Amino acid sequence: MDWELMPLEGVGPLCFGMPIDEVAAVLPGMTEPRRFQADPSFRETLGVEFGTGRAEPAVCTYFIDGRLFCVAVDAVHGPQVTLWGRELTACVPADLERFLLHAYRCEVLDVSYGPRGNPGVNGLGLVVRVQAVASGLVTRPVMVGRTWANRCTDDWEGAIPECEWVGRPWPDRGETKSWPPPGHRTDWGDWQPPF
Repeated sequence: MDWELMPLEGVGPLCFGMPIDEVAAVLPGMTEPRRFQADPSFRETLGVEFGTGRAEPAVCTYFIDGRLFCVAVDAVHGPQVTLWGRELTACVPADLERFLLHAYRCEVLDVSYGPRGNPGVNGLGLVVRVQAVASGLVTRPVMVGRTWANRCTDDWEGAIPECEWVGRPWPDRGETKSWPPPGHRTDWGDWQPPF
């Protein structure tokens, strides 16, 4: 399954602003195994996972006021997301980062890095995260619509839900452990990441 990123508008069959029932309708062959609270600070942020099987999440969708504002694609079971013909899903992180930095040097994209080192482009509503697989780390695109793109690469001030920032940091930071590290005190209260 291949999906094209339409910056700030949507990805594949999903358009930002869609209600939950429309999202489910345009994902034939996928089931909804669960819904969850996606962010401790914004209790109204609903996460809905879609997958091809019970243990195979493919796409996480996020809603505010019942409208789609963020999509994250699983690196193993999700669709291959492309931007201008360049694959974004399940890539070697350094290779995709070189692509982004080349576009930055050519003044095509304005690449920025969030506090935890994840690259992205606010102007595209795109952040690139990593996901651990058997062979190492691969890329996992996270995308938001126009209304939520401002500072989307900033994991402290942007609109991407907190649960999307939990896990492995971008590999260039030299860190190999997950965030938050064991014993780290968060301000999450009783909220726990769903993954």
